[in-house]
Amino acid sequence: MWVIFGVIAITATFINLFMYKAGKDYKLAMAMGLSFTALTICADYSYLSRWVKAEDWAALSDVIPGMARVFWILTILSIILNIAPIILERKGQK
Repeated sequence: MWVIFGVIAITATFINLFMYKAGKDYKLAMAMGLSFTALTICADYSYLSRWVKAEDWAALSDVIPGMARVFWILTILSIILNIAPIILERKGQK
């Protein structure tokens, strides 16, 4: 499920940037991009909690260190890309 949410978040982010460039209202796409980013992380956390319940420590020790870094990087990138139109819009008004 987290993969599906992640793909939707990426798609919504690109729609956000495209709509800003086209001069259309981009705020709904921005909200969707950020919301699906949050849902991706929540879905992945739920997925990992199943491994904890099953006490699959080997899987957790293999996956979590690398995945944590990737999620931090992708979440920060998602936030920057989704709020970039607002920052550019405000910069253009000054």
